[in-house]
Amino acid sequence: MTGITQLVSARQGTITSQMRRVAEREGLPPELIRDETARGRLIIPANVHHLAKRLDPMAIGAVAKVKINANIGSSAVEANLDEELAKLHNAVHYGADTVMDLSTGGDIDAIREAIIDASPVPVGTVPIYQAVEAARSVEALTADDLLDMIDHQARQGVDYVTVHCGILREHVPLALGRVTGIVSRGGSLLAYWMMHHNRQNPLYTHFDRILEIARAYDVTLSLGDGLRPGSLADATDKAQLAELVTLGELTARAWAQDVQVMIEGPGHIPMHQIEVNVRLEKELCHEAPFYTLGPLVTDVAPGYDHITSAIGAAMIGWFGADMLCYVTRKEHLGLPNPEEVREGVIAYKIAAHAADLARRRPAARDRDDALSRARYAFDWNEQFRLALDPERARELHDEALPAEYFKSAEFCAMCGPKFCSMHITREIERKLGQREPLERSQAVPAD
Repeated sequence: MTGITQLVSARQGTITSQMRRVAEREGLPPELIRDETARGRLIIPANVHHLAKRLDPMAIGAVAKVKINANIGSSAVEANLDEELAKLHNAVHYGADTVMDLSTGGDIDAIREAIIDASPVPVGTVPIYQAVEAARSVEALTADDLLDMIDHQARQGVDYVTVHCGILREHVPLALGRVTGIVSRGGSLLAYWMMHHNRQNPLYTHFDRILEIARAYDVTLSLGDGLRPGSLADATDKAQLAELVTLGELTARAWAQDVQVMIEGPGHIPMHQIEVNVRLEKELCHEAPFYTLGPLVTDVAPGYDHITSAIGAAMIGWFGADMLCYVTRKEHLGLPNPEEVREGVIAYKIAAHAADLARRRPAARDRDDALSRARYAFDWNEQFRLALDPERARELHDEALPAEYFKSAEFCAMCGPKFCSMHITREIERKLGQREPLERSQAVPAD
């Protein structure tokens, strides 16, 4: 099978309609988008079948804004199609750039087809989950089962797939003495399969076949980190780094076949190791886009891991990660509901935006400055409009001061009318005649 991927077009010097749309969204020249795509430093996940529906092309890479992904999907315990579509709605509405359907229970095909049909953002999957469900057991799983499932999901319209091709049989012993062992579901399933059958990882031995499938539909490969650390004690260890070296080899092989690639990364990392993790990925994987889960910077806050991970996500985005996979407060505890998806997305929008500010992206601070001007002008409605979560900002303000009159009052419930520092400063300026009250600015879009 052959296909004209975004990578093929870019290498031929062609600027595709998808590249033009990305350039428009990023505020960058189309030629730069083409050149970065040709280098493999920028990817445009866009399955030809999803493009035929409602996909709005986006990009992940060094010159683009830092992106965020939201994981959704059913489990054997909770499987409801309407619930998954509600999660998708909240993820997209509050700003997720991609979603991953990680369904492992219920009618997986029906759930995925509904998500792809409804999603304007790229959809990713981990094909081994459904392959194991179909095979009934890990022991019964065959290489053909895995390859057929990758092909099946590519035909459905999945834009990128996580494939744990870099965890090799010889790597598994390196992880067995860890505090938390192998925490990647896909990685653990493959490790068990390799030990049970005494054979090499079939995703590695059949990697050329995976490339054929990916090229046929322009599916981006998200090369999974099957040996990512699941605790601070296991961060940046021999197992993680051995797999990363293999992912660098596979990146070069994918590019040789015109297949787009990004690299998945940890996990749990203490703050002082975050920068070196980015540097190692960029060096070993030839600057391919880096997609990280968090990382969580401490292990002691179950129920608050949207916070522990957003701290790490902001830092790793600053140091050069290209997409951040959100973590919800339910991480390690259960499957998130739609409201927890909303909360996780907002936490990661904050992290990604903070990273863009630190990386001094052109115009990244415009929205911050516009909101600050509205705050000083006591234009509460404009503050709400520019907020990452307008509904929540309005809701919290209106708990104490719901009347419309208070939408222009020069105080809030924290300070009251006598102790608001900005009101006092404005009074000083009025008396000195130094500045007129600021007018409402509609120049900066909220999204």
